[in-house]
Amino acid sequence: MALMALVLAGGMVAGLVTALLPAERTGSAQVAVEETPPGDPSNTTRLAHQERITGDITPKSVVASSDGAVIANNMMYSHSSTLYDAESLELTATVSDTVDLAEFGYPDRAGETTGAPVEAVFSPDGAYAYVSQYSLKGPGEGAKATDDCANGERIGRSAVYRLDVAAGEWDQVIEVGRIPKFISLSPDGSIALVSNWCDSSVSVVDLAAGEEISEIPVDSAPRGSVILPDNRTAYVTAMYADELYRVDLTTGESELVLETGRKPRHLVLSPDASRMYLTVSGDDRLLELDTATGEVLREAPTGREPRTMAISSDGTALYIVNYYANTLSKVDTETLEEIQTVEVGQNPIGVTYEPTQGRVWVANYSGSLDVFDDTAPADGTMEP
Repeated sequence: MALMALVLAGGMVAGLVTALLPAERTGSAQVAVEETPPGDPSNTTRLAHQERITGDITPKSVVASSDGAVIANNMMYSHSSTLYDAESLELTATVSDTVDLAEFGYPDRAGETTGAPVEAVFSPDGAYAYVSQYSLKGPGEGAKATDDCANGERIGRSAVYRLDVAAGEWDQVIEVGRIPKFISLSPDGSIALVSNWCDSSVSVVDLAAGEEISEIPVDSAPRGSVILPDNRTAYVTAMYADELYRVDLTTGESELVLETGRKPRHLVLSPDASRMYLTVSGDDRLLELDTATGEVLREAPTGREPRTMAISSDGTALYIVNYYANTLSKVDTETLEEIQTVEVGQNPIGVTYEPTQGRVWVANYSGSLDVFDDTAPADGTMEP
């Protein structure tokens, strides 16, 4: 039987939790999110290092929710996703990527299957995190998955796991394509878009139904994506084709809008969605684009091999990790100039802006998370 995404209705779950979530995150999945008190614009503040978090982690990505949770995704090197409390910085749960697919509606794949958590996105209310799994190893796994896609269609299709954040357990598995990497959500929380690295396509996932509803072709090695406020129009990078695509999630049409330069990787939207920012990893460049047209408005140099970005809640600052420079750059979106560079751990690959505390988290692939406060004034003084 082909993989189909089913939600467990009071049945078994397969996440291995080694620590309990804080009491305030238990109970109803509908979380009331308090607004962050206003502060200085982010382009007027400076990063100050607070803590380096280590442990049994090899984070490929780190993502913050809107309500005080942070998730790191540790690939096949640690086989886990780890959850942290944004205020205390404490580890709250370690969730194994091992599941029995029969418990999620796939009886022909009964037995132990391991994933490899790559990227995550939270539902708008913070109740769930959707985590892409690089590959599934277990019954019916197919040929070995590698970034060069050498085994082609013999590679097994993989999945997105849904994490119930309050419970700290996987409660859903959704089949997608081969080697899914980045995952983005529509603003209304109804659709997920998953980049299928070895299929040169993106999967459109209906989250209410918990299933893939279409697969849209783009080009080689799709990676970053954003979905615009119309909940229909998306942009997707094709990293090895050096291209940017506009995708219609309703009709399934895709069109080339820009030849970007070498290795376009990550996209983020401005808060008003009028602009989007693109890292061109192979050319060490940052592009600002018009979301209506895909036109390049401005560009600026970056550090060595820029990968993931995050944007402050007020949209005035970008945070870019430079993989080979082992640095984090802070960029003023008004001028597109770098206003601060700080050292981080080895091979920084993920970054997120955590809105409840005004902190920036960096995922270092070598095995750590760096946390920075970003509320200090540029002159170094603090209010009494």
